[in-house]
Amino acid sequence: MDAAPEPRDDGTQPEVVDVVAAAVLAVPGVHDLHAGAAGEVATYLPGRRVNGLRLRETGCSVHVVLEWGRPVLATTDAVRDAVRPYVAGPVDVTVEDIVLPDSPGSATSRSDLSEENTP
Repeated sequence: MDAAPEPRDDGTQPEVVDVVAAAVLAVPGVHDLHAGAAGEVATYLPGRRVNGLRLRETGCSVHVVLEWGRPVLATTDAVRDAVRPYVAGPVDVTVEDIVLPDSPGSATSRSDLSEENTP
């Protein structure tokens, strides 16, 4: 890892996957993370999983849902740039879906990041 995540208010370190997820979701044009066609793209943590990210020893896979009308290549490049400070190695970005402006949501939810999900 190139950069350590910032400590939380309680002094504990956040999981790197949570920091990476927040960095991806902050990229303009990214609507959400996506768990893949069969829900196979995730990082497992004790008592929960973070969908849309698979961190490996070197590099990671990021699966996203983009907003309609955003440039795909520029947005995926911005995702790579956002993730690189936290992950050593290649950052593979897959666009799983695109949502229309009036769409109520996607296959995953941003709230999944804060909920306790069991594998």
